[in-house]
Amino acid sequence: MATAKLLDDIMQCPICTEMYTDPRVLPCVHMYCLKCIMEWSKDKQPEDKVACPLCRKEFTLPSNGVEGLPKNFYVASFLEMKELLSVESKTNFCEVCNPDEESGSEVQIVASDYCFECQMKLCRKCAEQHKVIKATRSHKPVSIGQYTDAEILYQFKPPTRCDKHKDDILKLYCFECKSAICMMCSAISHRNHECNDIDAVADDFRKQMAYDANDVAAGIDKCREMLDSIEKEKNEFIEQVEKTGVAIIEKAEQLKQMIDAHKEKLLNKLSSFKEKRMKEIQIAREEIERQLLSRESYKKYVDEVRQKGTACDIATAASSLRERADELQKNDDAERTLADLGHVDVTFTSSDFVVDDAQKTLGYLTPGSTTAHPILRFLTTRRYASAAYAVMVCPSVRHKSEFNQDG
Repeated sequence: MATAKLLDDIMQCPICTEMYTDPRVLPCVHMYCLKCIMEWSKDKQPEDKVACPLCRKEFTLPSNGVEGLPKNFYVASFLEMKELLSVESKTNFCEVCNPDEESGSEVQIVASDYCFECQMKLCRKCAEQHKVIKATRSHKPVSIGQYTDAEILYQFKPPTRCDKHKDDILKLYCFECKSAICMMCSAISHRNHECNDIDAVADDFRKQMAYDANDVAAGIDKCREMLDSIEKEKNEFIEQVEKTGVAIIEKAEQLKQMIDAHKEKLLNKLSSFKEKRMKEIQIAREEIERQLLSRESYKKYVDEVRQKGTACDIATAASSLRERADELQKNDDAERTLADLGHVDVTFTSSDFVVDDAQKTLGYLTPGSTTAHPILRFLTTRRYASAAYAVMVCPSVRHKSEFNQDG
């Protein structure tokens, strides 16, 4: 069901894995409960740098601390819908007849309706009075349990009101302050600012969001291709390491007692190189996955805001989303990481002769390199009296790998 999927995708905090409580948005567009991000940054002071728990992008704490991070009213509204859809909501009591649930009153009337404008649960009698009273007759209470789809309920949500002027609706967008404002705000604190109707601005922002989302989404496929390339490199390298290990063991078996100790030394060196290379691959993989996560999170969030958000939701989020899109498009860390990782080949060529020196007889591992990248070499000798030969590995990789040439 579309609603269930929507609620699962955007209503769960990545830190506590519970439904959001007071959701706050970071500049990178990742979202967390206020209490969770407060715990995450508990050692930080206002104006300090804090890294996002998901993508590690740093942001500066507002002057009033974590509580100054912008609220996500769009998600908060859906949480309200979630509450109305829950079974528990059908057993809540009227907030007009029973304003104090701890009063000890034995008679409590169950709520049957919900008024979005007043944000109160009402019993049947209070709901009828609600429709008669002059101040609330324009309100449209919804029967609790009448709808099972949060997206339908969201349509009943009234226009967002100003935090400063509670009775005024946010009807304008201030380009200078990059915020949605009411008419009173426009007259008092935005008098000389360029403002426009929020619905008209939202249409432009919605189009820009669509362009940005498409541009960022293009990088998702590139990240996936790079991850495939990383996986291929890992598999090829492991295969070559395994073949080299087999070759070393076969050669060591020919020399038995004389070179047993040296055989173990070679395998240990090979294992060390493998471990080092696996770490390099894992680091590269994690960097690209972070890029992929950032782009996918951005696209998912923008799509939801663009398709489901009100004009106010879109106008409020547009500026930060635009800035984040520019950052994601300019970020080439993933490509640079993959380029730095390069490609490594490893092989083993055995000796046809036996001498008393185990290292000279069996051979040794050493790195070879070009100006482009490292090459893993296994050097073995044909020396019986004085002549020696070395066998190397393949060409062309991207960065230099450190490896001791000792035995």
